[in-house]
Amino acid sequence: MNASVPPAGTRPSAGLALTGVTLTYPDGAARLTALDDVSLTVPAGSVTAVVGPSGSGKSSLLAVAATLIAPDRGRVVIDGTDTAGMGRAELTALRRTRVGMVFQQPNLLPSLTAVEQVQVMAHLDGKPVRAARERALELLDAVGLADQAGRRPHQLSGGQRQRVNIARALMNEPAVLLVDEPTSALDHERGAAVLDLITTLTHRRGTATVLVTHDRAHLEAVDAVADVRDGRLSSRRSPLPRR
Repeated sequence: MNASVPPAGTRPSAGLALTGVTLTYPDGAARLTALDDVSLTVPAGSVTAVVGPSGSGKSSLLAVAATLIAPDRGRVVIDGTDTAGMGRAELTALRRTRVGMVFQQPNLLPSLTAVEQVQVMAHLDGKPVRAARERALELLDAVGLADQAGRRPHQLSGGQRQRVNIARALMNEPAVLLVDEPTSALDHERGAAVLDLITTLTHRRGTATVLVTHDRAHLEAVDAVADVRDGRLSSRRSPLPRR
């Protein structure tokens, strides 16, 4: 029987748990192992950075955590909901209501203002327009862009566009926040500011956040670090001490 998605707000966030996840892809006559028996638990209200070289399995781990790809084996539990056996429509509903995704490129719509970029996520979920706009403005304020609500993407800096991207991902109050290389197109100072913002919002809003990055320069800001190499989670450790 397919698992169902419990209504939002019926219990506290239970975070994210991957258990024994193995993912393979076809590679000619053989199969290439992208993830090899990976287990990872991210408690609510914490940020785990997933680091490793290109091709190590970071992106595959994020895709499995987002339920965009089903693993060959293993379990993915989001906010207490086991995703095994869920149908496509159920997974889509789960992602829309429980998972926020911050992509490497903001992919903002050129014709929409900052507040409209954020607000559109609530429209997809059928929320009333006035309430959606109020929440969008609240989130823009939370990411430091209250005075930029009426600007379009070409009027914003790279760091500001990424902040809109973060606000948009938080619009539907997700239990899990998945962030893919948010600092890759930013300089050191703006990258540090964006990472600090993600950490602050995670702690304040109680999300379980996975941050995929190749940049080890700002890891003192996160709660835990997981290393992925050749598809295996080789270690999990506390971040570097804050200076």
